Amino acid sequence: MAAVSAAPSLTVPEMLKQLQGEDHSLRYYAAWWLGKFGLESATTAERQSMVTALIAALADESDRTELGGYPLRRNAARALGKLGDPQAVPPLIACLGCDDFYVREAAAIALGQLGDAAAVEPLKTLLAGGVAMATRVPGRPHLAQPVEAVIESLGQLGGTSAIPLIEPFLEHDLPRVQFAAARALFQLTAAPAYGDRLIAALASEDVQLRRTALLDLGAMGYLPATTAIVEARVEASFKLIALHGILAKQLTTRVAPAEPLFAALDQLL
Repeated sequence: MAAVSAAPSLTVPEMLKQLQGEDHSLRYYAAWWLGKFGLESATTAERQSMVTALIAALADESDRTELGGYPLRRNAARALGKLGDPQAVPPLIACLGCDDFYVREAAAIALGQLGDAAAVEPLKTLLAGGVAMATRVPGRPHLAQPVEAVIESLGQLGGTSAIPLIEPFLEHDLPRVQFAAARALFQLTAAPAYGDRLIAALASEDVQLRRTALLDLGAMGYLPATTAIVEARVEASFKLIALHGILAKQLTTRVAPAEPLFAALDQLL
């Protein structure tokens, strides 16, 4: 692999050239870099070039693993979600039919980030078959479909028509899938029972599950979870991320943040 300079010294034109080159590892890195740093210095014309090049990378056939995965497509999908351009919605929807699980997962996440309701119906198709479909693929570390990412994006997109499809996943074998369902159902219904379910999960003996539940509470902006988040047995960095998520939600809805939220942030800073 050719040497790559530190991220701050690179430029958008350089990374676009790498993305359209022949070295698979450099193309993979360029797609990641454009999603991570591209918007910081890109001109309007460069932003359009970034989106165009990354959309083209979604159809790449050359960078493929021995197991049939498409690494470049995965990074391109992730980058497009971060760049926020609606032009990426149709090609990302097309990626939901890719035979690479991780491309489908990255596309589902990106569609949630882009916020276009046109993605709701295509995302729902990945939940067809319900919980019975969402089982592990033999020999692989993932389920048949990226249901966790799909459910979370449906919650972000306000896909209320998906509620009947999401509800059964509250009983899925994997707690993190249950958490995703609770998070999305709260976003779609505002029913406190779903937020309270995640608060209860903060008592889990598994620290990773505690972290996941805590971050979900932050992502859904569940204000009643403030005290439970502060008292949770997880690292302070996770608590800060969750509390900032709640604060952002309060500001977005133009509701004055509760005093205990500011006190909690002060306590951790």
